[in-house]
Amino acid sequence: MASTSFQISALLLAVSGFIILLVATVSNSWKSSSSANSIITASWIYEGLWMNCAATTLGSVQCKKFYSFLSLDTYIQACRALMVTSLVLGLLGTLVTVFGLKCTQLGTTNNYTKAKIATVGGMVFILSGLSSMVAISWYASQITAQFFDSFYAGTKYELGHALYIGWAGSLLSMLGGILLICSCKGSKREKQRNYNYDSATTQRANEPFIYKKASETVTSAKDYV
Repeated sequence: MASTSFQISALLLAVSGFIILLVATVSNSWKSSSSANSIITASWIYEGLWMNCAATTLGSVQCKKFYSFLSLDTYIQACRALMVTSLVLGLLGTLVTVFGLKCTQLGTTNNYTKAKIATVGGMVFILSGLSSMVAISWYASQITAQFFDSFYAGTKYELGHALYIGWAGSLLSMLGGILLICSCKGSKREKQRNYNYDSATTQRANEPFIYKKASETVTSAKDYV
């Protein structure tokens, strides 16, 4: 029962990371910049993987999609691909892990086979977290490099809150995958103990049974005299 609850907790952590990564992927706040001459004329620029937005203090927000894929920087295209890959892996890991939980009746009912399936699901979650971690860290490094480059003539941005959300989602996804793998070790040890026990029982059953006749005490007639 403890192993089952441990598996469910690990799956909830991984799924939470997957949902957070989905929010970070569609967010438009991967980087932000402020151009303010005064509080009244202040405006903020936000940019994500799919569009950029401009907001003013009056509450008006205007967003524009990136219609040209080839005109984007290489690192943005790569981050898009990595984040989409991360989401696909997260969805796949969720489906695989559901089949590997002890409390589910889907597929096989063998605990050892379910443990192997859950282990695969945990590895998929770890790959999902690593993929998004690479994308977010790469994007953040580009922002930092441009911000501190004195020769960079374009708009200098700062790290947006979507990056911090993405980092948190990546860590949760990897943590959930690691806990899933750890929860399956008990089932594998139990399988090994049962195998050793069955082997020993079979070996004893195959051994020939030797009947030993109890020795009889012979009393001569002289002993009665």
